[in-house]
Amino acid sequence: MPKLTIVANIHAKPDQIALLKAELTKLIAPTLAEAGCLNYDLHQDNADPAHFMFYENWESRALWQAHMSAPHLAAYSAATEGAVAAFTLHEMTPID
Repeated sequence: MPKLTIVANIHAKPDQIALLKAELTKLIAPTLAEAGCLNYDLHQDNADPAHFMFYENWESRALWQAHMSAPHLAAYSAATEGAVAAFTLHEMTPID
């Protein structure tokens, strides 16, 4: 099964940038400790500080799906309810 790349774009509401950044940062350490996580890189747009992007690589889609039901993601969702203006997620396959 091919490796899965995830590109997730998260846009904070203008008055929620600091909260969203703090909560997204909290996801990094526990996610990197999960089975199958190869990298989990958080970025913030230089021109638009409300735009965050995760670039992730997983050993398989099944392991990424397990991540999606992890307790730290549930805690993130509860903490950021109403703070996200837009969210898009792309599941991608590397071309060798």
